[in-house]
Amino acid sequence: MHAVYYARKWGFGLYFERKVAREMAEFLGRFDAAKDGVWLGVDGDKVVGSVFIDGVDADTKGAHLRWYIVSDDCRGRGIGKVLLRNAMDFCRRVGYRSVYLWTFAGLDAARHLYESQGFSLAEEREDRTWGEPVKEQKFIWKADSAGTAG
Repeated sequence: MHAVYYARKWGFGLYFERKVAREMAEFLGRFDAAKDGVWLGVDGDKVVGSVFIDGVDADTKGAHLRWYIVSDDCRGRGIGKVLLRNAMDFCRRVGYRSVYLWTFAGLDAARHLYESQGFSLAEEREDRTWGEPVKEQKFIWKADSAGTAG
């Protein structure tokens, strides 16, 4: 889903596809249900969305929200909102003090959902991490003393 969407909409090629596949395979190889999470949106027998929480460096960097996507034909149906809410509820239950994600400018619907969950833009820079030049953005969510978005 990532390879198809980002190739069609943003011109990302094999570099991006390989990066996502390699990093996801590494994550799944060390998956620990106590600190990591995977949520899938499913329509019948088809996966139509996903979001992952990678907790490997949560103590030092924060938990990493990754691979958040909803298929084109399912956007606007609330699937992304539910996926993101479930992921953040997990982060609160586990007790993560911060969660971060990397994205890029132009994904406005996703940004709106991040901000609705308490994420704030923390950093912005020109970068080629995605295989093509983009304005990369880092968003951070921090828990306050009550464990809610702050």
